Amino acid sequence: MKIAQTCRIPQSMPHDLSRLGAWADLPFFSAGWPAIEGALERDSGQILPPDPLRFAALERTQPQDTRVVILGQDPYPTPGHANGLAFSVTPETPLPKSLRNIFQELVADTGQAPDTGDLGHWADQGVLLLNTALSVPAGAPSGHAKLGWSALTKDVLARLSDSPRAFLLWGRQAQAFRRDIIGQRHLFIETAHPSPLSAHRGFFGSHPFSRVNAWLKENGQSRISWS
Repeated sequence: MKIAQTCRIPQSMPHDLSRLGAWADLPFFSAGWPAIEGALERDSGQILPPDPLRFAALERTQPQDTRVVILGQDPYPTPGHANGLAFSVTPETPLPKSLRNIFQELVADTGQAPDTGDLGHWADQGVLLLNTALSVPAGAPSGHAKLGWSALTKDVLARLSDSPRAFLLWGRQAQAFRRDIIGQRHLFIETAHPSPLSAHRGFFGSHPFSRVNAWLKENGQSRISWS
């Protein structure tokens, strides 16, 4: 009698890069993504966010629509929290500590904050919410920080250097990518990270949201409705 063999279903399925729109021709997707994709497919553990949300930030905010860039680190490592946008969570998720601090500064700066931690409405107004790593093993923060995702971050920032934009670089990890942004007409807001470990060292009181809106107005653009 033959014994049926079982096969492991890959954790990560091949991604439909056609959804990337104008981002699809970045060098990363031919030079760097195949190796990362292969590593994710071979990983038997749970990887976050789910594969369909891997490139949600790029899919939702195209380069020609991007007016503001907020760089995060990696997705939340708790299943069900990350939705593919930096610092953002699914609507029903309690606010993580960093996002709670972001909203605290937002209220101090503008008087209001969103009702949930889903920041999709920021993305829809041209705020690119990009993590510098787009995957993380469940329960292991920074577990994919050296997987090769930084090449994508560099390509994205190089592409967005073509016209003036606002860049919010919170923390040293994000600030290390400033050298990949070319040009002098951009707005740079560089502060401590909103993490509870560092927010009191310059993030609180930095007024990033009103400063971005003032800069956008000066450049003839509509303001971001942060709340």
